[in-house]
Amino acid sequence: MELKAGDIVMLRSGGQPLTVAEVKGEDVLCLWMGMEGDLYRETLPLATLVQVEEDEEEEEDEDDE
Repeated sequence: MELKAGDIVMLRSGGQPLTVAEVKGEDVLCLWMGMEGDLYRETLPLATLVQVEEDEEEEEDEDDE
């Protein structure tokens, strides 16, 4: 899997969508918003992430409405 800044990913184990901010080798800096609007960032191993198809993301947003 080849990621770039702006891609949307999730942990293989599930959870909320994360935005890729930077990729350095096998390390991926991810950003996400917490429930109270706080911005979080964490560097995660590439092997722990799966890329989210944009269609899936849009469908989840539509379900929330």
